[in-house]
Amino acid sequence: MAGLLKSRNAPVDIVAVATRDDPAERALIPGGVPFLAAPSELAALKPDLVIEAAGRAAIDAWASVALAASPAMIVASTSAFCDDALLPRLAEIAEKHGSRILIPSGAIGGIDALAGAAVLGLDAVTHSIVKPPVAWKGTPAEKLLALASLHERIVFFEGSAREAASQYPQNANATVVTSLAGIGLDRTRVELVADPGARLNSHTVTAEGAFGRMTITLENNPLATNPKSSELTALSLVRLIEQRTRPVTI
Repeated sequence: MAGLLKSRNAPVDIVAVATRDDPAERALIPGGVPFLAAPSELAALKPDLVIEAAGRAAIDAWASVALAASPAMIVASTSAFCDDALLPRLAEIAEKHGSRILIPSGAIGGIDALAGAAVLGLDAVTHSIVKPPVAWKGTPAEKLLALASLHERIVFFEGSAREAASQYPQNANATVVTSLAGIGLDRTRVELVADPGARLNSHTVTAEGAFGRMTITLENNPLATNPKSSELTALSLVRLIEQRTRPVTI
C-alpha cells in the first residue's frame, strides 16, 4: 500500500508504523519511517489519519487512542464488528473527540447503491463468495473438505454474515461491510464456496427491496501475499486514503 501511494505521487506522508515488534515485521516498514511501539506514542504525532489493517487485537489496543489523537481512523478488519458492542463504543469515542470512523468497501463494490436502497428498506440481501481451494487453507473449511484434492465446486457454508465473518474473518470480512450498508449481520445471508475451477476471488451481492432488485458481481485477483484476500481490498484502502487529500470525492 505504501509503495502504491508513492508510485501514484499521493500527497501522503507515512509518519509512523505500528506492527509486531520482531525483526521480520520491522523489516517491512518503509525506509525512514519510525516504528511506533505503543499507543501512548500516537498522540505526539498528531496524525491526520490512522489506518488499522492488523486485526481485532489491534483495534482493541489502538482504536480509542487513535480516535482521540486523529480526525479520522480507517478500520479495515471489519469482522471485529461481529461484536455488537464494538462499533457503538468506538462511535461514542469518535463523537466525543470530533473524529470519524471510516470503513473501506474492501473486496466488493456497489456499497453506495446498497446503502441507498436500504433507505427505503430491504427485504433480503445475499452475499456469495467463491474462491479457489487454496484460499480456504488455514480455515475451518479444512475440516469440512479435502481442499488439496477437491474436484468440484462445493458450497460448504450457508448462514448469516455474523456467523461467516466470525468463523472466516480473513475470507468473509466483506460480508460485514455488506451488512452494515444493508440489513444487518443476522439478516444478511452468506454462502461460501470452494471451487477448484476458480482462479479469481468472486463476490456476488444480491438485494431486493422497495427500490427493486440488484445483483453485483466482482471477480478479483487474489492478493499476491495472501490468497485469502483480494487485490481490490488493498486498492480500496488506497482510494480511501487518497480521498482525504482531494477537493472532489466520488
